[in-house]
Amino acid sequence: MSTETMFHSPLVDTADHHRDLRDAVSKLVGRFGRKYFQEEVAKDGSADELYQELAKAGFLSVHIPEQWGGGGGGLADLNIVIEETAAQGCPLLSLVIASICAPIIAKFGTDELKKEWLPGLAAGQRKMSFAITEPDAGSNTHKVSTQVRRDGDGWILRGQKYWTSAIDEADAVLVVARDADLSTPERSALTLVIVPADAPGITATRIDAAVKVPERQFSVFFDDVKLPADALVGVQGNGLKQVFLGLNPERVSAAAINNGISRYALVKAAQYAKDRTVWKTPIGQHQGVAHPLAEAFIAVQQARLMNARAAQLYDAGEDAGEAANMAKFAAADSSLVALDQAIQVHGGNGLSHEYGLADLWFTARLHKTAPVSREMILNYIAQHSLGLPKSY
Repeated sequence: MSTETMFHSPLVDTADHHRDLRDAVSKLVGRFGRKYFQEEVAKDGSADELYQELAKAGFLSVHIPEQWGGGGGGLADLNIVIEETAAQGCPLLSLVIASICAPIIAKFGTDELKKEWLPGLAAGQRKMSFAITEPDAGSNTHKVSTQVRRDGDGWILRGQKYWTSAIDEADAVLVVARDADLSTPERSALTLVIVPADAPGITATRIDAAVKVPERQFSVFFDDVKLPADALVGVQGNGLKQVFLGLNPERVSAAAINNGISRYALVKAAQYAKDRTVWKTPIGQHQGVAHPLAEAFIAVQQARLMNARAAQLYDAGEDAGEAANMAKFAAADSSLVALDQAIQVHGGNGLSHEYGLADLWFTARLHKTAPVSREMILNYIAQHSLGLPKSY
């Protein structure tokens, strides 16, 4: 049974071309598959061959405007690309980064900045990392302490970022920093700057992480890094509003990874439950096996529908905050249930790397904590959806 057959639902896709896009991405990534991804992780590789094939096919740039080398689509298209890639056993976190940086540059960058970055990002010739998380700031972006200040015609950047993905592969990193010139003790103003990954004063220390993906994680230190005037993205001090343009796509993209992992796991579990027999009976014939898988399937489909809706709202220019947060919440929870049940159906085999399930666990678990924690999503829904008093 293929992922296309098992998870086909016209309700999930919001445009006629989405089914063709799903098929094309699935076939491309399927040529690589789970084993390729596992081997890349095992040898500390980057899965760049897959990344470049996605770029050549135009799948990295479906959400980038056509005038800058992209497909001219939107987040709904990118959601499909990310989900289908993960559904073939290849959850690429770099696709989540792409959902943040390119839209921010496309919306707020100067024409010169767009020309410098967007065509290269669209073609896979250039890569960008994103740095917002700090050891002491966590989900409270207002408490960012990495500081940028004016220095003549340019800027000086100083501070530390944490859990910065794939900066070792990036040409530059988009940094969210506290603006020293505009901030006050009562209010932090944020400014976005693009920093060359090899700029003097940058030190990246790798984090020994449990997440089994090609994108390596780093603590990054900025020791009075000097930047030119055109490093600025958008308006000085307006970074908080600007960065939120990328945070809803980040939530949708993270959910897409988890939904893809769920699909991969449930397809494997269903096939194993049909093939594995005990006393001449397929184990999937027993309700004790079948019902938990069916329940997991329902939850995954609900998460996918919510994510498709969030992407649709975002592309329509409407407020997607509630839907994007709920989609990410639902996808994280449902993927852990689906993956756990798939492992359980496989018995001891579920813990073997050969079956490609157990080593997906921490990737799925990651998105229960990041890019925004489960608890902060509940805070958001309680306050903004239910009208309850702010609790933090």
